[in-house]
Amino acid sequence: MPDLLRIDGVAAGGAGVARSPSGRVVFVDGALPGEVVTAEVTAERRDHARAAVRDVVEPAPGRVAPPCPYVAAGCGGCGWQHATVTTQRDMRVAMVTEALTRLGGVAEPVVDPGPGLPATGYRTTLRGVADSEGRFALRKRLSHDPVAVPGCLVAHPRLAEVAAGGRFPPGATVTIRVGARTGDRMVIVDGAAAQVGPGQPAAERIDVPGDVRVVTGAELESGRRAWLFEEVAGMRFRVSARSFFQAGPEAAEALVTEVAAALGEGARGSLADLYGGVGLFAASAGGAYERVTVVESSPSACADARVNLASRAARVTHGDVRRWRPRRVDAVVADPPRAGLGRAGARVVAGTGARRLALVSCDAAALGRDTALLRARGFDLERSTLVDAFPHTPHVEVVSRFRRGHGS
Repeated sequence: MPDLLRIDGVAAGGAGVARSPSGRVVFVDGALPGEVVTAEVTAERRDHARAAVRDVVEPAPGRVAPPCPYVAAGCGGCGWQHATVTTQRDMRVAMVTEALTRLGGVAEPVVDPGPGLPATGYRTTLRGVADSEGRFALRKRLSHDPVAVPGCLVAHPRLAEVAAGGRFPPGATVTIRVGARTGDRMVIVDGAAAQVGPGQPAAERIDVPGDVRVVTGAELESGRRAWLFEEVAGMRFRVSARSFFQAGPEAAEALVTEVAAALGEGARGSLADLYGGVGLFAASAGGAYERVTVVESSPSACADARVNLASRAARVTHGDVRRWRPRRVDAVVADPPRAGLGRAGARVVAGTGARRLALVSCDAAALGRDTALLRARGFDLERSTLVDAFPHTPHVEVVSRFRRGHGS
């Protein structure tokens, strides 16, 4: 029988938090803070359970009908479309505040909700799969089954056009990328279904508009190079097929602004850009520094960074940040993957001797853990600012400003 639960908060990852009559913590997917719901348990652990909403008995004021029709079809691309954009922003602040308090040990963290960004048409990269008819599809929530999405609420219009009309080898993994401000478009097709067969070139099995550059994973692995260009903060960036870039230029610009603010006025001397990607922060927020070192593990992103930083006194190092031998710098910007800096990354940051750190985090729990590690090494957290880069999802982007005391 479904449990009747009152939702008291929101956990990192977006689930509502409740307690069962026995006192056990229950993470409820699809529930909002303040609601009373009936929920079916989907997984049980020793100290907690996961559940999914079955019925909303008392809805929160911020609950709405999902604006995208494909949510009802099961699409798992946007996990928070049942909440208003304002409610989503409030929940992100609550997630980050809770993580900084519980995991980071910060008694009263300062968490700024940050700038509002467009909630529709913002994504410039979508990764999905071709269904049995060759249509672009996303995955069902908690499933590998495809859901064709001839329209996508969050996709940039020029990306959505390719997703709606393109045809691909059934079963292939399909990544669509666009340069929102340059008009460049690219499709990367991966998997066994994308392999070129005898007398059947890959291009003959892919139908997209003529201006879309098509490349397969096999071609990239054999050495073919493919990229597009995007413009951010008045700068032009090359982004290769396998290189990471932010959700869109508006989000990238907001992150650049917050990173520059976190590094502080009067920035000069040397900067280390760790997990530096294609050089976004080194080229923009790091523009006031005389010397810049970028450390990045992706070969394609390193190649892009060398192009994007060609006019700067920048050194690009290909390698794992955790194994990089720190050099003395005045400031650090670090944008680690979802798992965060971890002990090794925090050790490297501390080893630079930097007094200023701008940490970009894409997971609230990872931010909390990293904050505890950095505080143990003499860094004080001054402020965290959210950048609403992924509306309609529980994903976060947070820029945190740390300063290290002179006695550390």
